[in-house]
Amino acid sequence: MSAPAAHGSTPDYFIPQPSSWPIKGSIALFLMALGAATWINGMFPGPWALAIGLAFLVYMLFGWFGTVAGESEGGRYSGKVDVSFRWSMSWFIFSEVMFFAAFFGALYYARVFSVPWLGDLDQRLLWPDFKAQWPTAGPEIAESFTPMGPFWIPTINTALLLSSGVTLTIAHHALKDNKRGVLNLFMFLTILLGVVFLGFQAYEYAHAYSDLNLKLSTGIYGSTFFMLTGFHGFHVTVGAIMLIVVWVRCMKGHFKPDHHFAFEGAAWYWHFVDVVWLGLYIVVYWM
Repeated sequence: MSAPAAHGSTPDYFIPQPSSWPIKGSIALFLMALGAATWINGMFPGPWALAIGLAFLVYMLFGWFGTVAGESEGGRYSGKVDVSFRWSMSWFIFSEVMFFAAFFGALYYARVFSVPWLGDLDQRLLWPDFKAQWPTAGPEIAESFTPMGPFWIPTINTALLLSSGVTLTIAHHALKDNKRGVLNLFMFLTILLGVVFLGFQAYEYAHAYSDLNLKLSTGIYGSTFFMLTGFHGFHVTVGAIMLIVVWVRCMKGHFKPDHHFAFEGAAWYWHFVDVVWLGLYIVVYWM
C-alpha cells in the first residue's frame, strides 16, 4: 500500500505491496549458479539447470520491472521518490566506475611494476630470456602472439559508440520537447549502433583467437585485454537491453517531458559505457 495522500495528491513516499519477485530472482540465480557449477564439472543436469535458471531470471525481470513501470505510469512516484531513484542510479554507476578502476589498476600494475621487476637484474638468473617490454606473455609462456592494434575495428567501434551517445542525446532532447517521432527514431538508431558495436567486437574476438593467437590464456597481456574488453562488452549488452526496454516504453507513450527518470537512468548508464570505452581505446589499443 502507499502512504495516504492529502486531497488526492501523490504521496511523498510510496510503499509497495509485498512482492514475490525477489524470491523468484533468488531462485533463478541459484539455478544458474548450480547449473554452471555442475556443467563445468561435466555433470548432466548442468546445461538444463542453467537454461531454466536463465529463463526464470528473464521472467522475473519482465515481471518486476513491469510492476515498477506500472506504478510509475500510475502516478504513484512523487518528486522525493524520483530523487531516491536518481541517488540509487548514481551510486550504482559509481560502483561500476570502481569495478573498472580495479581492472585498469591491474593493467597499470602489470605494465609499470610487474613486467620491469621480472626483467631486472635480480631476476636474470631465473628468467634469462625474458625481455621486460610490453606487450608480454610472461616468462613461462613460449607461444608467440600478435597484440591487437587500434585499426580498424577498435577505431570503428569508437566511432559507433560516440555516435550512439549523440543519437541518444538527440532522443533525450526530443523527449523533453515531446517530439515522439524523433524520440523513437533516434532511440532505434542508438540501439542499432550498440548492436553493431557488439557484432564488431565478436568478430574481433574470433580474429584474435584464429589469426593472432591471442587468447585469455596468453599471459598477462591476453588476460587483461579480454578482461577489460569482455566486461565492457557485457556492459554494452546490459545497456542495450536497458535502451530496448526504454524504447518500447517510448513507443507505448510512456514518459512525460518533465518526468522520465527511467529514460535518464538508461542514458546515464550508456554515457558511462561510452566514457569507459574511450579509456579502453587509448590504454589497451594505443599504449
